[in-house]
This record gives sequence, structure tokens and C-alpha cells, in this order.
Amino acid sequence: MKNIILAAAALAALTACTNGKSNHDPLADTGRTERTERLLQNLRQLGDSAVYLVGHHDDTVYGIGWEADYTADSTVHQRSDIRSVCGDFPALLSFDLGHLELGDAQNLDAVPFSRIRQEIIAHFDHGGLTTLSWHLNNPLTGGTSWIEEESSRQPSSAGRQEGAVPAILADGPTHNLFITWLDRVADFLNSLETPYGVRVPVLFRPWHEHTGSWFWWGADHCTPEQYKALWQLTVSRLREQGVVNALYAYSPGTEPDGNVEKYLERYPGDDIIDLMGLDCYYKAPPQPSPTETDGGRLERTEWTSLEKNIAMVCRVAKEHDKAAALTETGFEGLPVPDWWTATLAPVLERHPVSYVLVWRNARERPTHFFAPYPGQQSASDFVRFYNDPHTLFLRDLNGLYQ
Repeated sequence: MKNIILAAAALAALTACTNGKSNHDPLADTGRTERTERLLQNLRQLGDSAVYLVGHHDDTVYGIGWEADYTADSTVHQRSDIRSVCGDFPALLSFDLGHLELGDAQNLDAVPFSRIRQEIIAHFDHGGLTTLSWHLNNPLTGGTSWIEEESSRQPSSAGRQEGAVPAILADGPTHNLFITWLDRVADFLNSLETPYGVRVPVLFRPWHEHTGSWFWWGADHCTPEQYKALWQLTVSRLREQGVVNALYAYSPGTEPDGNVEKYLERYPGDDIIDLMGLDCYYKAPPQPSPTETDGGRLERTEWTSLEKNIAMVCRVAKEHDKAAALTETGFEGLPVPDWWTATLAPVLERHPVSYVLVWRNARERPTHFFAPYPGQQSASDFVRFYNDPHTLFLRDLNGLYQ
């Protein structure tokens, strides 16, 4: 079974943890909890074991044609489009903290933070892992994370976004405001505690896709030194506020194009980052050229952007003793019936990672989905992907924190 493979990958890190003998969660030498450190060790080893966690953003709170009842505790961790297709939850859940900085009760996708907390704890209790992104507002303009959205809404303010990052660094005009935003994130991370007193480890992934320029922290809007300082400020403040249960992920887009120097140009340092990743979506259309030799399956363009970049990420992560992951991916609308087994899986078999995360199934945008749902044309192929010995879902997990 696949969970045996995971147990073998974790064997070197086994210690007494969640076996019911003790709920004590002491700190390791790093200042993080021992469970958090064991999680990091196991994520590093997953790539070497050629198995990987499969994840889905917002998986348990809404999907195509449904939304959880956020007022009812009985609906926590009960429904999922992926579960409806294959009978199991993803091993990895993902949620976003956007609007937490504003003090709002709901995030930018209208999911209550109280519910996100419940889902994270419930998933941990089942042995799963959660990663958190942060599409925070622009502290200088008051606009969104996205440059294009803000420029369209307030064209005259577009130039001001060039200074959003330096403005929140030390002595900047919005530095104090940003510190309050970081403290709200710290409060949320510190609140991720089970009823039996265990701080839940999570993977925090802010400042992502920074090699592009669609976010206010992107490449055209701050220097490499300013971007590194942003990371240093973020992690140092969270540590000062007592966050001991977070790992930190670095996840550029495909702009480095396989070039190590470009990938590392804004890397904030091994003392800050725990996981090196890549955000890479599949956008090329399939090539409708059935051949006699492939049994009639559609030929498709090679996913060269993923191939060259993920190979580089895996290599660099190994050199820096970090875990590696495909931190965001997917094919919007899944128009290819066998995309999972014919396009995604073969690349990850060649370049092993610790996890792969596909984006959300938007309940408010029926064509904006990245995982199958019952009746969707790639659902049967996803079941084959689920049964692949390389993929890990929730039932496969055994010892992720041990």
C-alpha cells in the first residue's frame, strides 16, 4: 500500500509523537515544535521516495455547485469535490489568508477564518498537511494584491505601487501598518491548536510568484534586496510573536526558465526558507492528432515550462537541503480527459517532489476549476491518478509528523 511507502520515507525521523502516549509538543533546537521539524524532515525525504502528496486549494469549504454551511460544525471536513470523485480527501489542503490583515472575519474568497481554522485542525487530526498563501491587500494604495486590478480601478495610483515594498520596510511610511498585519497573521498561526494542546504545523507561502510582476511585491516593483528584506521582516516578526509551528516556502513562477541564477536572485536565504517550489500552470491546448500507435489518445504539446523548471527546482533544493514541491499548478477547466495520467504524472515521475497542489474549484465561477467533480470529463482519469503508487492522498498518510 502507498502508506507503507510513506512510512518507509519517514523511518529515519520516527520518534514518539501522535501515538497516544503523550501530547507534549516541545521545542526543537530551531525554536519550532518538534512536530514541525519532523514534518520538514519527512517533506525532504518524500522526493527521494518518489511519492508525493496531492493537494487542492479550498477543497473542503466549497466546490462546483456547493458550499459548506459555515455555521454548522457538523459540516467541517465532510465534503470535497475530490472526495466525491475518488472516495478520499487530498493529503494536502490549501487556504488563503488574504483580508486577515484587514481584520475581516472572512478571507478574500468569502470563507470565514474561523472555519479555515477548524478545517486545518480537523485535517491535521486525520494526518494531513495544510499550506497557507497570503494574497494581502496593498498597504500603500489600499488596493488588492494584483497590479492590473488596482491599476484598472484607480489608474492614477498605478505608479504608487512601485513603492509598496520599500514603504513597509524599516522607516517606511507604512511600516507600522504592516507590522500590525503581520501580528494578525501571527495571532492566527498561534491559534492553530488542537483541543488536546498540540500546535498544528503548517506551511506558510507568502510573497509567491514574485518573478512575475502581477503582484505588488513582483519583480518590476521592488529590487532583489528589497524583496529579501520583505521576507526577513516577515519571518523575524512572526518568530518574535511566538510562531513556532510554521515552515516557509519560496515559490517563484516560471520566469527563471530553468536558470538557477534567476531562480535564486531573490532567494532570502537558507536560514529563512524550508521548501523551494514552483508555480506553473498548464495553458497549452491539446493537439488533436490521434495516432494509431497511441491507441487513439490525443497527442499534446510537451509541458516544457514545467519540465525545465521543476528539474532545476529539484536540483537546487537538494543542494540547499530543502524540500521541493510543485506549489501551484493545474489546467483550468480540465478540457483534456486524461490530463492527470498523461500530462501531470509523467513529469512528476521524472522529477520527484514532496507535493503537488492544484488550485481551487470556484463555486462562483463554474468554469474556473482545477480538480474534477462528479461527471467532469477527467474524473475517471483522476481515479487512475489516485490509484497511482506515486500519489498520496489522506488515507495513505502514516507518520507525516513522526
